[in-house]
Amino acid sequence: MSAKSGPNLLVGIAFNAYDPLTANKVDRPSEESVEQTAKEVLTAVTELGYAAFIIPLQKSFMNFCQRLKTLNADVLINLCEAFLGRPQLEANVAAALELLGVPFTGNDSRTLALCLDKYKTKAVLKSFGLPTPPAVLAESPDQKINLPFPLIVKPNNEDASLGIHPESVVRDEDGLRRQLGHIQDVFGEPALVEAYIEGREFNVAVRDAEKTEALPVSEIEFEGMPENQPNICSYAAKWHPDDVLFQSTPPRCPASIDDGLRTLLQEIAVKAFSACECRDYARVDYRVDKKGRPFILEVNPNPDISLNAGYARALGAAGVEYKNFWKQMIDKALLRGEKR
Repeated sequence: MSAKSGPNLLVGIAFNAYDPLTANKVDRPSEESVEQTAKEVLTAVTELGYAAFIIPLQKSFMNFCQRLKTLNADVLINLCEAFLGRPQLEANVAAALELLGVPFTGNDSRTLALCLDKYKTKAVLKSFGLPTPPAVLAESPDQKINLPFPLIVKPNNEDASLGIHPESVVRDEDGLRRQLGHIQDVFGEPALVEAYIEGREFNVAVRDAEKTEALPVSEIEFEGMPENQPNICSYAAKWHPDDVLFQSTPPRCPASIDDGLRTLLQEIAVKAFSACECRDYARVDYRVDKKGRPFILEVNPNPDISLNAGYARALGAAGVEYKNFWKQMIDKALLRGEKR
C-alpha cells in the first residue's frame, strides 16, 4: 500500500458486521452499533476531502483480506471489535492487518489482547504502581475467594460491559456462587471477582496526537438510580435506551469535580495508557471511593467512538472536532506505515 496524503488519499473503514448466525444474542446491541459508527466515521472522513469506503468484516476473513487488497486503500480505520461474534478475536484482526502491512488506526494487536484480559491488565497496572481494586481470577464456580464482601463479578474476557448486570454486585456467599455459575454457563470463561468500590464512576478519554493527553473527565451519574439497584454502569445502562437503568445513568462531561481530583484522574489515565502501551486513543474507567481515592477498573483500547458516545463527547468538551480527530489518527497511521 502506498503512503499518500491530501485529496488523493483512499481511506478504508473496517468494522465487524453483525451476523445473527454467528453472533451471541447477548451482545447484539453493542455489536450492531459498530455499523452506525462506521457510517459516522465515513461522513467525517469524506468531509476531510478524502475518498473513503466501508468494508465489513463478516464470516470469511479471507474474503475481507482479498477485498482490502483489491481496493488498495492507503490506510484503514479499524473499528473491528470482534470476529464471528467473539470479542476474543478482536486482537487477531489487528494481528492480521499487521502481517498484511496495512497501516491502521487504533491500538495494535498486543495491546488489544492484553486489555481484553482484565486480570492481566490489572497485573500490569499494579506493576506500574497504579491503583486498581483487589481481585481474584476465578477459574471455576466453586473456587474459594478470599476477599471481603461486597464484590462485583465480571467475565474476564469480554468488553462493552457484557455480563455486567445489577446481580453482578454480590454481598454474600450465595450471590457470589450464583454469579460465578452464571458466567461459566453463559460465557464459558474465568470470572474476575473484584472488590466493589462504593462511590462514583468516572472515565477519562486519552488521545495520542501531537502528544499524549487526557481529555476532560466524564462522570456517569447515579442520582436517578432506583434504590434497589447498585450504582454501576451495567450492560443495560449502556445499550438499552428504553431501560430504566440507561435512563438512570446520564453521563456528564466535563464532570463536576474539584481541580485536585480532575488532575489526579487525568494523570493516572495517561500513566495507564503508557503502561498498557496504548497508541492513538483509549479510555480509562474508574471508581472513586467515598474517601476520594481512585481505582482503575479497566483500560479500554477500543472504546465506542460513535458521535453519541463518551469518547466523542470528551473530544467536543476539549474543543476537538470529530473529523479533525480522525485526520490526526489517519496521519499517525500513515506515519507508522512509512516507518515499516
